[in-house]
Amino acid sequence: MTNNGFRTDRRRWLQTGAALAALGCTACASVGQGGASSTGTGLAEDLGERLDQGVQSGELANLHAVVVMRHGRLALERYFEGEDERWGEPLGKVAFNADSLHDVRSVSKSVVGLLYGMALAEGKVPALDTPLVQAFPAYGDLAADEGRRAILVSHALGMTMGLQWDEDLPYSDPRNSEIAMERSSDRYRYVLEQPIVAPPGERWCYSGGATALLGHLIAQGSGMPLLDYARHKLFAPLGIDKAEWTPGTNGEAAAASGLRLRARDLARIGQLVLQQGEWPGGRQGRALVPRHWIVQSIQPRVDAWPGLRYGHHWYVGQTRAGLAYYMAIGLGGQRLVVVPQHSLVYAVFMGNYDSPQQVQRVAAVQGLIAAALR
Repeated sequence: MTNNGFRTDRRRWLQTGAALAALGCTACASVGQGGASSTGTGLAEDLGERLDQGVQSGELANLHAVVVMRHGRLALERYFEGEDERWGEPLGKVAFNADSLHDVRSVSKSVVGLLYGMALAEGKVPALDTPLVQAFPAYGDLAADEGRRAILVSHALGMTMGLQWDEDLPYSDPRNSEIAMERSSDRYRYVLEQPIVAPPGERWCYSGGATALLGHLIAQGSGMPLLDYARHKLFAPLGIDKAEWTPGTNGEAAAASGLRLRARDLARIGQLVLQQGEWPGGRQGRALVPRHWIVQSIQPRVDAWPGLRYGHHWYVGQTRAGLAYYMAIGLGGQRLVVVPQHSLVYAVFMGNYDSPQQVQRVAAVQGLIAAALR
């Protein structure tokens, strides 16, 4: 992995992003291609034009894709041209279309959360009350520490492990915990051996290390790489036939940030969450993802960034109008937002990985979608 794609201070973009409240009201008024009609979906018909204008004006600079679903229908689809990268490696200028893969960055974490629930239902991964160190028997010395035995799988899902972890530093800084994890000789030992700084379950701490542990448990329990498990159990049933998961330095999928999907396919995952795991054609009439797992995932358990709470690898918030929403957030302007009371799902791809304006630009897109609701 190279570091040049991770220069943005995560605290700044997440804290500011939390203040948006997924459906804030931002007035802004891109030339894009594609686009389902918004007719009959309760969206203003000029939403696509306003996105086009925003890109042309520079207000929505480096917007790559927007897909909006309303009442289970594709309501809008827009694609643009812009500079992009794959996990820090520059790709140059890309003309995006409906078939283009794009980094979802830390939206990957929310997908891993869903996959863990699916693997749990199959009995392939440890139960939530299992001590994490017990799930990694190779680290017997760590398991001898009574304090570490108190850290459970549920704490990894909620990012409340109580271990020292700092991703507030720029991703070009070797002291950033995720970068240090990737550079270590053993990714999982590195996470589990960090100093205990708080009682487990007490305090939220953003941690790609937590997701790395969960992704490894899924791969280990299923007997297949994380991407293969995702393809077989989640992507294929959703009709997603194209996906990549960038490997980390140890050759395994970078669970926390390496997933690449098409915009419409990311929106399908949001629609699945909106439908509480139900999907047409589910195996033997069962939910694709257990309903109780979706409910657990979007249950706010701990305060995260200002304006947002955290469930099992999903952010939970309320708009200024009091509407609940669920959100997955990725560096650079990647968003997946679910607003149940509006039967609304939307996915946004941007290439503003290093821009200090990334939050404002994605906020402007979200504001346009909010203003287009009828």
